[in-house]
Amino acid sequence: MTSAVDRPRVLRIAMNGVTGRMGYRQHLLRSILPLREAGGVTLADGTRVQVEPILVGRNEAKLVDLAQQHKVEHWTTDVESVLADPTVDVFFDAGMTSHRFDLLQRAMRAGKHVFTEKPVAETLDEAVALAALAAETGITAGVVHDKLYLPGLVKLRRLVDEGFFGRILSLRGEFGYWVFEGDSQAAQRPSWNYRTDEGGGITTDMFCHWSYVLEGIIGRVRSVSALSTTHIPQRWDEQGRPYEATADDAAYAVFELETPAGEPVVGQINSSWAVRVHRDELVEFQVDGTHGSAVAGLQTCVAQQRAHTPKPVWNPDLPVTESFRDQWLDVPANAELDNGFKRQWEEFLRDVLAGRPHRFGLESAARGVQLAELGLRSSAERRTLDVPELAL
Repeated sequence: MTSAVDRPRVLRIAMNGVTGRMGYRQHLLRSILPLREAGGVTLADGTRVQVEPILVGRNEAKLVDLAQQHKVEHWTTDVESVLADPTVDVFFDAGMTSHRFDLLQRAMRAGKHVFTEKPVAETLDEAVALAALAAETGITAGVVHDKLYLPGLVKLRRLVDEGFFGRILSLRGEFGYWVFEGDSQAAQRPSWNYRTDEGGGITTDMFCHWSYVLEGIIGRVRSVSALSTTHIPQRWDEQGRPYEATADDAAYAVFELETPAGEPVVGQINSSWAVRVHRDELVEFQVDGTHGSAVAGLQTCVAQQRAHTPKPVWNPDLPVTESFRDQWLDVPANAELDNGFKRQWEEFLRDVLAGRPHRFGLESAARGVQLAELGLRSSAERRTLDVPELAL
């Protein structure tokens, strides 16, 4: 374990993929740069360790522009140079999924701590191999589990911990929005998201999230029954050229869950890039239990206790006179909750400095890849599949 005396005063972080949407907005702009401006990461003894980003990507012009705009001294298009540089402490990846397995294993073999977006690999075998390599090399590995750090889900988890729900019965999730096809209006997501051969597909993308969200709120996933489909078969890429969408843009799934106490819970989550939003936030989760229910989004969480639950009567012949939304109460944060990506970065970097494992490591990420693979297989075979324990 690193002592207070020999801790580095600066952590150098190679950030691959910062020219992309997530890499730039959430990880550079809203996480690492604010940490740099604040003087770095605050440790348990009150001292700070500064962070120094190194921008890594394939587009030199974009890297130069970002470096000048945000006063970042170092940038490169040569990944090999940062992996070979002994002064680089952490390698972060937010690039294309199809390149991630190779980059992460090379980074770990070079002695770098790794922090990465998901999915960590295109296959379960590769994801398990990464988890094993992390254990073998002794580095600290972290995987972005941003949704568990969002205010809405922090509040929801607190209700679970406090026993608010009684016996939890079910969880329902709705995620998605309309992604424009790219002909009349530019698409909000890159075209590779819709190509199977480039690692695209909403099942591959979102089931890695739902795995850790369900684990973090309810418990382990024991089975999955999914239907993945491509609602919009043709889209237009960044150059305005039409292409065939070979990857799924929607997935509808039922999960059998098990709480830490061994109680069964039914989970149901719809994920779609071909749906128009009629809800308060782009993602919402409703948990129902014997003693109460709650609905959480990215920021907000509302709850309704058993004693405050109204008694609706079904009568389709009369208009509804009560406002069901007004019957729920806001759940307060009772704490200052900063940007979720930034909060996890801080936690991960503290773990790096302390020489300890991060709680959301490559084992958790492998379970996410496993769930995505099983989801796609369930859809193809039209049957429910059990989720076995992983041997890591």
